[in-house]
This record gives sequence, structure tokens and C-alpha cells, in this order.
Amino acid sequence: MNWLRPLAAGGCRVTFGGQHLTPSWARRAFAAHPQNQVAEGVVKLQQPKAQLGTDEGKKNFILKPPKGTRDYSPKQMAIRERVFNTIISCFKRHGAEVIDTPVFELKDFDIAGHFDPMIPDAECLKIVHEILSVLQLGDFLIKVNDRRILNGVFAVCGIPDSLFHSTCSTVDKLNKATWEDVKNEMVGEKGLSPEAADRIGEYVRLHGGLGLIEQLDQDPKLSQNKLAREGLGDMKLLFEYLTLFGIADKISFDLSLARGLDYYTGVIYEAVVLQPLNAHREEPVSMGSVAGGGRYDKLVGMFDPKGRKVPCVGVSIGIERLFSIMEQEVEASKEKIRTTETQVLVATPQKNFLDVKLKLISELWDSGIKAEMLYKKNPKLLNQLQYCEDTGIPLTAIIGEQELKDGVVKLRVVASREEVNIPREKLAEEIRRRLES
Repeated sequence: MNWLRPLAAGGCRVTFGGQHLTPSWARRAFAAHPQNQVAEGVVKLQQPKAQLGTDEGKKNFILKPPKGTRDYSPKQMAIRERVFNTIISCFKRHGAEVIDTPVFELKDFDIAGHFDPMIPDAECLKIVHEILSVLQLGDFLIKVNDRRILNGVFAVCGIPDSLFHSTCSTVDKLNKATWEDVKNEMVGEKGLSPEAADRIGEYVRLHGGLGLIEQLDQDPKLSQNKLAREGLGDMKLLFEYLTLFGIADKISFDLSLARGLDYYTGVIYEAVVLQPLNAHREEPVSMGSVAGGGRYDKLVGMFDPKGRKVPCVGVSIGIERLFSIMEQEVEASKEKIRTTETQVLVATPQKNFLDVKLKLISELWDSGIKAEMLYKKNPKLLNQLQYCEDTGIPLTAIIGEQELKDGVVKLRVVASREEVNIPREKLAEEIRRRLES
């Protein structure tokens, strides 16, 4: 990852071989190529630009991000880091180990191995609940179902095995389409009889909690299906664990949830943001699924040369969807987002005090303090204080002739404008104390 320090005058710039490149291009080039290759790339990029000439009728040469990617501003990156840090902290809190795979913009948590039923599954749902609660996206709901229950429903409704998959993908559209539209697709495109579709509709439009599980457990047809009985038994156990976790009120047993992927073998779930919490919005915003997953007990064994079965359950967090929701909420609320983690700005009202500032900021860096200063020899004190206001830096360490003589540094709290003299050797300790309180 590459970091670009914002300049006080606004914007940022990276220089390679004397060529000033746009920040987005520079970030990608620096990540992918050594410096000599970058210089060669710049020459090649300038060749078509030179061919365009300087005639007014010709187009400007524009560098664009690679297709399928985008650039992120410092503000957007701050929001993304908030999302990433929340997810990663939650995963670590639940004992996760880290692996790196070429999955684009997903964060996965998976539990593999032979364990007692529904304990790992319940923890995956708890993780989703924790992440969405910490991010404060607004009201959300986690839908759960079980592929065994769904297959049992299809069986008792007279659907042949060969149509299970196609029927499943149609049922999955109920969260966006009306029942009439779904039924028409079942009959008109999937070849089901209207009677069979109606029987399915009696089940897949149901949603609830433990009460619904008990209702289905007493269903004269469904209770006779082996797969459905197994699924309902596990679903009841799952809700018992979710109740102990204190999150059952955010879980809905929804028979329309299908998640069309064939490799799911048991519990499936999907988290949906219902209404972002923002007083500035007049209408709820539905952003759809932000996380999903389930149990896939046979998938790993398909890739094992010895065919060993490794039961697995997991969840994927949709980073881009979460980021999109948070970005909209920040824009709507006018929340000021800090784009750096700088704790203190080293400033001075004196001219020709650059050497003093450099020594002081070096001491702070060596003490682990995140510090900045303006890159000018004699900046005005007002400009330095305004920079703190604009960027959200909480503290200013001011040193002038008198402070230098007395062996102290004037520490200014930007928000309250309180100022206090701190012995220089205790400055780092005082900065930490104030930021932790």
C-alpha cells in the first residue's frame, strides 16, 4: 500500500525522474514497477501525446485507471479503512488466522473442521451482527434458511429433482420481485405447473423465528421429509444459540432465501441493510445484501485428491457495498472525515526556527508520536493553526524563543484552544495522556 502525504496547499504529487504524474497514476505505477521501468513507461506514454501535437482541434492525452478499477480520494480511503479495520478487528476477536487469496474486495471468515452442530454457524452470524452494529449503518436484518428445508419444500410440493436448482434460483428473486412475477417465471420459464407453484408459494412467503420453526415442524407434509426434518432440527438449535448470543431479534428465518449456489449443503444466510440511520434522509435506502454465506460441507472435499470431507461454514462481507452505504451516509450528514492519523502539529511563531522544529519533530517521531509540520521555513503561526483546524489534528506543539529558553513546549488543544506549558522531556507522554483520556 502506498501513502501520499497531502500538501498544505491542497492536493498531492509524486515525482519520478523529473516527470510530475497525477497521484492516481503515480500510486499504481509505484506499486507495480521499479523506478527505471516507470521512467520507460512515462516515455512510452508521452509518445502518443506528442503525436497529438498542439493543435487546438486535437484532444488532450488523458491517463485513466485500468478498466474495472477506480481511484479513491483520501476521504474515501479514510472511510474504506474504517470499514476494513472494523471487519478485521472483529475477525481477530473471534480467533481468525489470516490467509491471502485472489478474491476481489471480499473479506471472508470461515470455520473448517468437525464440530458439534450449529455452534460455528451461530458464531458466523454473531460476527456479521457485530460488524454491522459497529459500523452503525442503520437498521439491518440477517435472513437465515437451510437448503435441506428448501429442498424438502420442493419435494413435498411435487417438484422433480432435476428442477430443484432452477426453481431455487427463481425463489431467490422474491426479495426483489412480487410473488406473481416469481410464479409466472416458475410456470412460464421453468416448466412447473401452476398448482405446484402455488404449493411452493405457501411455504416460501413465510418468515419468522422459533414460532415458525415449530409450525413447520408440525406440518403434516414437511414433517415427513427426512431432509426437512434435519434442517428444522438444526434451525431450532441455531436459534437457541442466537438467543444466548443476544442477537435473535435481528435474525429472520426466511424460507424465500435460497442463495442459488449449488455447493451450499445446510444453513444459509444473508444480511440486508434496511434503513441507514440518518435524519437527513426523507426515505429509507435499501442497499440489498451486504454479507452472505452458509455451510458448504462437500466443497473442500471436491478438491482433495483423497476425497476427504472437511465440513465448512463461512461468511463473506461485501466491502464495496458497505463502503458505498457509508460514503452516502457521510455525504448526507456532512460528517467531517479525517484523512490522516496525525496527533500533533509542530509549529512555531518565530522566523528562522526550522532547525528547532526539525529537532522537536524528530524527538516526537522517535517516541512513536504521529506528528507533522508545514514544509516551509517561516510559515505564519495563524496558517499553522488553521491547518490543524482544516485537517482535524487535535494538538499543536508550539515552540518559540521563550519556550526554547525555558525547556518547555506549549501544547495547544485545537478544539478548546487551551494552552499549557509542558517540560520538553515529558511532551510525548503528555500527548499520549491527552489523546487517551
